[in-house]
Amino acid sequence: MRFAEKVAIVTGGATGIGRATALAFAREGAKVVIADVNLAEGRETVRLIRDRGGDALFVPADVSKSTDWAQLADDTLREYGRIDVLFNNAGIEGQSAPTADYTEEAFDKLLAVNLKGVWLGMKTVIPHMLSRGGGAIINTASILGLVGFASAIAYTASKHAILGMTKVAALEYSAQKIRINAVCPGFIKTPMVERGLK
Repeated sequence: MRFAEKVAIVTGGATGIGRATALAFAREGAKVVIADVNLAEGRETVRLIRDRGGDALFVPADVSKSTDWAQLADDTLREYGRIDVLFNNAGIEGQSAPTADYTEEAFDKLLAVNLKGVWLGMKTVIPHMLSRGGGAIINTASILGLVGFASAIAYTASKHAILGMTKVAALEYSAQKIRINAVCPGFIKTPMVERGLK
């Protein structure tokens, strides 16, 4: 098992890509911490892992809030004593509207979750990883971090920015054995994509 005795935090782990990744980490032996604002589905992910013989913990967390990140790190360290992997996956699809019609409130909310949340995650876990001699961070960008998409200005901007932040952080911490990468999924049948296509 490739992740035996490792501890992985998965944000947005209640559904979709996050849930699938949490289950995969657990299958490979990791102890998995699920962080999400969706309480019922987050606890369901934990139940699915435990039913398969895995070890998991659910921590309610809004990734746009530094206080929630501090609590998430504290709860993880209290339960498992370490943080080896962060899958920075939480995100929202936001408003679907042309650029001139997009509301400031919707723009700010999406960037707070999709962009600030990723930065706060790295900012929170990197010191713990440095103290243990390394770790791995995976940030979820998107195919829309590589191209444009009409009526999705904030989402597209957030995913382009995640790729930039990932490159910067990777350069800063590679010498200290923290691998920082991004993934750029295309359209995958998840609850978020299904909502966006309605």
